[in-house]
Amino acid sequence: MPDALPIRRGGGVAVWSQIALQLQAELAAPGTKLPPEADLAARFGVNRHTVRRALEELARQRLIRIEHGRGSFVAEPVLDYQVNRRPRFSEWVRRHNREPLGEVLSLREIIVGDLAEADLIGAALGLSERDTVIELERLGKADDRPIALSRHMFPALRCRGLEEALRNHATITAALSTIGITDYVRRRSRISARLPSPREAALLALEPGAPVLQSENLNTTGNDTALELCFVIYPASRVALIVEPND
Repeated sequence: MPDALPIRRGGGVAVWSQIALQLQAELAAPGTKLPPEADLAARFGVNRHTVRRALEELARQRLIRIEHGRGSFVAEPVLDYQVNRRPRFSEWVRRHNREPLGEVLSLREIIVGDLAEADLIGAALGLSERDTVIELERLGKADDRPIALSRHMFPALRCRGLEEALRNHATITAALSTIGITDYVRRRSRISARLPSPREAALLALEPGAPVLQSENLNTTGNDTALELCFVIYPASRVALIVEPND
């Protein structure tokens, strides 16, 4: 731990603000744990409440994250994701000057009734349990850092040729275009928070106990025909979902 610079009192700059500036200059790689509050208080010669105020300021600036019971950690850069009418993963990532990558984990045609969410999928897409869907699972990355784990379900009868197109194109938008679907929009999204399963945590490279945001999305074609039901989970420490109300 480096030596603390002298704290100036009565000079017009709050003590906690001076401590925050010193700690900000010393922040290491994302995920690095900061010293405990007691150690920082001893280092700067202040009480723990002053240190806590400094840490809260760094957390407000998204420079660190505070996990109660575990400590404070250097935060990763958070990518704001605007939940708008046209969901396009690659465009979102590139707006943050990152390189998008979608890794296909699985791709299959499956009977709706064989899926755990059969009732939900059937109601959203207007399908019976005997109908089939094309199910795609992908891991989305920004500069090789996992930021989204998604499951996409498309009605097989309405999307003939899509499974092959998804195998031959890097993006869903490009694959849909090859079968004649040139545009699609978000009809609704349901956003919630939860803890990931062990598999999800491993794929997203999450620390134990790290939460995720889940977005359940229904997308439709231009004539309002249900096209896709999609479940996406995002690491809460790397992605913020931005929703702006419409007039």
